[in-house]
Amino acid sequence: MAIEASGNSQLIQAVTLLGAAVIMVPLFRRLGLGSVLGYLVAGLVVGPFGLGWFTEPEAILHIAELGVVMFLFVVGLEMRPSHLWDLRREIFGLGTLQIVTCAIALTAAGMLMGWPFKVAFIGALGFVLTSTAIVMQLLSERGDLARANGQRIVSILLLEDLMIVPLLAMVAWMSPAHANAATSHRGLSILIGILALLALIAAGRWLLNPLFRILAGSKAREVLTAGALLVVLGAALLMQAGGLSMAMGAFVAGVLLAESSFRHQLEADIEPFRGILLGLFFLGVGMALDVSVVRADWAIIVTGVLALMATKGLCIYVVARVLRSGHGEAIDRASLMAQGGEFAFVLYAAASAAGVISAQANARLTTMVVLSMALTPLVTLLVRRFVPACKAQALASVNRAVGLSGSVLMIGFGRFGQVVSQPLLVRDVDVTIIDTDVEMIQAASDFGFKIYYGDGTRLDVLQAAGADEAKIIAICVDRCEVANEIVDLCKVQFPQATLIVRAYDREHAWHLAGEGITRHVRETFESALRFGTMTLRELGLTPTQAREIAKEVRRRDADRFAYELAGGDWVTGAVMSFSKRPHPTPLTAPRRESQALNQAAEVAARSKN
Repeated sequence: MAIEASGNSQLIQAVTLLGAAVIMVPLFRRLGLGSVLGYLVAGLVVGPFGLGWFTEPEAILHIAELGVVMFLFVVGLEMRPSHLWDLRREIFGLGTLQIVTCAIALTAAGMLMGWPFKVAFIGALGFVLTSTAIVMQLLSERGDLARANGQRIVSILLLEDLMIVPLLAMVAWMSPAHANAATSHRGLSILIGILALLALIAAGRWLLNPLFRILAGSKAREVLTAGALLVVLGAALLMQAGGLSMAMGAFVAGVLLAESSFRHQLEADIEPFRGILLGLFFLGVGMALDVSVVRADWAIIVTGVLALMATKGLCIYVVARVLRSGHGEAIDRASLMAQGGEFAFVLYAAASAAGVISAQANARLTTMVVLSMALTPLVTLLVRRFVPACKAQALASVNRAVGLSGSVLMIGFGRFGQVVSQPLLVRDVDVTIIDTDVEMIQAASDFGFKIYYGDGTRLDVLQAAGADEAKIIAICVDRCEVANEIVDLCKVQFPQATLIVRAYDREHAWHLAGEGITRHVRETFESALRFGTMTLRELGLTPTQAREIAKEVRRRDADRFAYELAGGDWVTGAVMSFSKRPHPTPLTAPRRESQALNQAAEVAARSKN
């Protein structure tokens, strides 16, 4: 039963949408299927072809497109104009080659399935336009947006967004009813689009920063948020008026503000709206899946979806390999971009209205695109799980830990490991460093660091990295369970090496001490103690007084740590009450200071620092 459009029913609709998302998205994420598929399924369940609680998914999609707009604005904020210029080869070279290749191959695939040429051609052009929203969300969830492979995908998506204008012009040119008027109308549309883009660039260069300085001077947070929304929606409206995509306008506005001092504030203000509206967009796509069309023409629909996705994926893989991308990256890009996108809905509707394709063809093609969008999260999940090349992608450009030796083997080169390595390198200590973060390894190499790829939990990797000959194995990884696994392996296999371990917190340090590891450092203790000492200095204490207090705190912590370990309270890793514990040995400090230090030490112990 459809919900009636009234004051109360609109509130019920909002609650229904939120409830469907709150139930489905966590469930699908728990199953490892991702949030996008959860939104799509939730939309299908509550939509006109599920429970029928919503009858007009187009209206929801129209509003929810603002989520895609805001997403592109946030992406634009992360791209400085100079960085975008560096991507020009990917945008206009890789992007153009992929679009042209896919368009030709998809047209041929449609004709092989028996479609008329116009239907096959228009269907191919729509299917070429990948879903920006779905791909960007999947890249964001995987943390790949800032990586080289993610940047190449973003470049292609940008060009595809630009392609909607000439494609719509092509549809108008193919229309029998508008054949004579098409030329002048098309030229005027292109001119208006160029003028709109130039106007946006001019506004971004000379108006936006002064505007935000004025708004920031008002000291009203809500006004700054309103200003951020005004910029995003205004840029989108300007581009739409110029015949371009709203998402492109938001992206350009973001790029123009990428070097602004207000960038982080704008991102924080937009993020809540972006997340909710983007989720609403995926819900709308799920509602738009016409189950009746699938039921009536299931053979044509299923064959078409599989054939188009396979053809597009194969073309993307071939183009990537021709341009010397790795096998794993090519497969990953093909699985991500093998679907159609939201701009296909616009193109197919325009083609149907212009008489280029029939209403039935429009319905079939639209359903194929929606199904391909719904299948993409599953395809990418299966590919990354079962195709070994995707797990090892980008490793071709880094050095593996093979045949190495050194007096110190350091495992982990994150924030902690980078600081640890500096005094060793200053003294020219022979250090071998391994890590599994490919992006970090590549970034470190730009600064002259020689880091090798290697998984410290594997015996063969440790042996290849020279653990058999190392005097010290420094375990600097940031996950305590991984550190424990490496400790257990090294204790048995490399008894000649002294293990020095980064402890995550007090509980982890107790665990390491219980395993016989006497050389461990809690990652925040010394820096926090240094912070407190600096605070005392600023309050007027002499350097000697501040150092003595820090020394006393450090001694008390060591006494308490030894006492707790000997007392067995934390040997099992369980939190025990401190109320019944006597304090360690009496202290020589004045009574008031002694009580304060005891209280502070007890709080620190309770918080597992």
